[in-house]
Amino acid sequence: MTADLLATTIRPYAWGSTTAIARLTGRPPTGEPEAELWMGAHPGAPSRVDRGHGPEPLDTVIARDPAAELGPRVADRFGPRLPFLLKVLAAEKALSVQVHPTAARAEAGYAAEDAAGLPLDDPRRIYRDRNHKPELICALGEFDALCGFRDPRASAALWQRLDLPVLAPWIDTLRTAPAGTALRTVLTGALAEDRARGEQAAAELPAALSELAESADPDAASWAAYLAAARDYPGDPGILAAMLLNHVRLGAGQALYLDAGVPHAYLRGLGVEIMANSDNVLRCGLTPKHVDTAALAEVVDFRPTAPHRAPTVPVGPGELEFLTPAAEFALSRLELDAPAVLDDDGPQLLLCTRGTARLHDGPALGPGQCAYVPAASGPVRLTGDATVFRAKVPPVR
Repeated sequence: MTADLLATTIRPYAWGSTTAIARLTGRPPTGEPEAELWMGAHPGAPSRVDRGHGPEPLDTVIARDPAAELGPRVADRFGPRLPFLLKVLAAEKALSVQVHPTAARAEAGYAAEDAAGLPLDDPRRIYRDRNHKPELICALGEFDALCGFRDPRASAALWQRLDLPVLAPWIDTLRTAPAGTALRTVLTGALAEDRARGEQAAAELPAALSELAESADPDAASWAAYLAAARDYPGDPGILAAMLLNHVRLGAGQALYLDAGVPHAYLRGLGVEIMANSDNVLRCGLTPKHVDTAALAEVVDFRPTAPHRAPTVPVGPGELEFLTPAAEFALSRLELDAPAVLDDDGPQLLLCTRGTARLHDGPALGPGQCAYVPAASGPVRLTGDATVFRAKVPPVR
C-alpha cells in the first residue's frame, strides 16, 4: 500500500469565506461561500480515493479492510472507522455559539432520538452520531474566537460599561449569584425564559458596542469582536451567550483546544481544525438553525474556564505536536526543509498548507491538498519545502 491523494469536499455554509480556501489552493474564487474543506471518512462528506478502480469513499475503503487501513491498535480501540476528521475552516462571519456533548451524552441522546423516530436529516435532530467531539483549531493567520465562560462578575463589570438598562437584571444576577447559577440563569433567560428581553438587548447592543469598539477602551478588540457577531446575526439573542465568553485572538501557528461542554464560537479567520469523527453540535444562538435550550442546559459546563491554548512539544526535526488530552487524534505541524520520515502504526493524514511536499512512491502535495497514509504503508518519506500538518491517532495515554 502507498499513500493516496484525497479528493475532498468543500462545505458551502453561509458563514464561510468567499476567498480564503480559494486563495490557499491557488484557484479563482467561485463567488460562493466556502466554509470547510473536509478531509477524512465522516459519512456526511467522506473523501474519495482511487486505487485504479475508480473513486471510492474513504469510509468504504476502510470498512473493507480495517486491519490494513487502520492497523490493529486503532481498529481494536475504535472499530472499523477513522476516529478523527481533519478540516480547513474559513470563517468570514461568526459561526453559531455552540457546545459539544460528552461521549456518554452523545450515546444516550442518539438512542433517544432514534427511539423517537427522528430521521438523521430532521432539522430538530441534535445527535447525528454516537460520538463526542473534542476539537483543536490551529490558526493559519490572525484568528478570532470565543471560548469558555468568563467569570460572571467580570462579565457583569463588562456589561455595565454598555450602559443599557435592559441588561440591568442580568448584570445583577451575574454580580450576586453563584457562578454556575448566574451563567445558567442568564444564558437560558436570554434564549428562552426571558427571550423578549434578550431580543430587545440584541436590538440595542450594536450601537453601544460600536461606540466602545471605536474608543480607546482597553477591551476595544473584544468589543469589536462582539459587534461583528451582533451585525452578522441582527436581533439574535444568542449575542448575549457570546458576550458571556472569553474573546481569544490567535496568531499563525497558535492553537485552541475545546473539550466537551465548553461553549465556543469561531468568528473570523482561516485555520486547520481536527476533531473526533463526529458532527454533534448543540447551538446556543447566532444561528437560524434549531436551538433546543433544555437539551443545551444539560450539556453546557456552566463553570468559568480560561481558554485552553494548546502547548506544543517537538516530536521530530521541524515538527511540533499540539498537546491535548484527546484519545482520537494528535495534530502536528511540520516545517519541511529537509527530507523527513514519518512513521506510525496507524493511519495518517498529511495536509500541505504552503509550498510543495513530495511523498516517496506517492503524490506531490500543493497547498490545500491532502494525502491519506494507510497503516500498512509503513514509513512515509517526505521531501520539499513546505508546511505540512500531520494528523494521526496518538498512543494510549
